[in-house]
Amino acid sequence: MTAHPSGLVTEAFEAQRDRLRAVAYRVLGSHADAEDVVQEAWMRLVRQDEATIANLAGWLTTVVGRISLDVLRSRQAHPEAAYGQQYVDLVVTPADDPAPDEQAVLADSVGLALLVVLDSLTPSERLAFVLHDMFAVPFRDIAQILGKTADATKMIASRARRKVQATDRPAGPGREHREAVRAFRAAAVTGDFEALLRVLDPDVELTVDTPGGIVVTLGATEVAAGARMFSGEAARHRPVLVNGIPGHMSWRADGTPLSVIAFTVTEARITGIHIVVDPAKLASIRLTAPA
Repeated sequence: MTAHPSGLVTEAFEAQRDRLRAVAYRVLGSHADAEDVVQEAWMRLVRQDEATIANLAGWLTTVVGRISLDVLRSRQAHPEAAYGQQYVDLVVTPADDPAPDEQAVLADSVGLALLVVLDSLTPSERLAFVLHDMFAVPFRDIAQILGKTADATKMIASRARRKVQATDRPAGPGREHREAVRAFRAAAVTGDFEALLRVLDPDVELTVDTPGGIVVTLGATEVAAGARMFSGEAARHRPVLVNGIPGHMSWRADGTPLSVIAFTVTEARITGIHIVVDPAKLASIRLTAPA
């Protein structure tokens, strides 16, 4: 028989919802997955005897942590399902200075730079780092989630911290990034193969997010050749910020999004290009076509 939480417990859960969603999002890097995790936590609370919960906030954090850890481990076991995860949630804003009401959205999207770094950690490292360093969850509580001792959990968090600190990640897009993106567009519009090769890293990785899945192209020569073929479309691209970093976007004649392109730049050369043409993902974008 399903239990029904009291009004006080329901109210307490709602008071914790935003924090729980933030925890799950920082661990998983996907708003949709975070919402699912929080909903699952609520369902588990419904089935739990309230009398056995001494600290609701701590109990909920533990539950959200365990569910999130399961999701991370599932991604690791099926990497093809998590490929391109950093662009599951598209936050596209104008390339010029944001309006005041866009500041909060943009600040959150810039944080995705860290989420990309966190993708390099193991599930246990990522959970320990996020819970302790971002949300000040005690090691003894994280240890219960991981099934480790508190000392072992400290070591896991410390190892994760060293990996994060060793990664060169700028707080936001700098001139180098913007110039590389501009150079790529200019070369693509004119079909300048040699200019494309100059701005592309030899091992650049191009991923195209389509309704049928992810298509991957590797190598500067192959990517440059593809870019030349779409010079006409490149001319219609408008500069935008994609998840806080410079990118391009194009629209159909009826104003619906056609494509979004995000760029990863390292040492003035483009090392990654992610193109989203999946209508289901593009439908979440609120930015309208320029007049």
